[in-house]
Amino acid sequence: MFSWALVFLIVAIIAGIFGMSGIAGVATNIAWILFVVGLILAVIFFITGRRPPPV
Repeated sequence: MFSWALVFLIVAIIAGIFGMSGIAGVATNIAWILFVVGLILAVIFFITGRRPPPV
């Protein structure tokens, strides 16, 4: 999840540099949502002692 959040953040930064504010805003929101979901899942896995499946 964190890798996808980083990808969308980079897309948002590049879109912002080129002046595409709509795409940058959407990409930023997606990155933020993925980061928060990933953080919540990481906390849940930490509390329950589970590990995510290997990639």
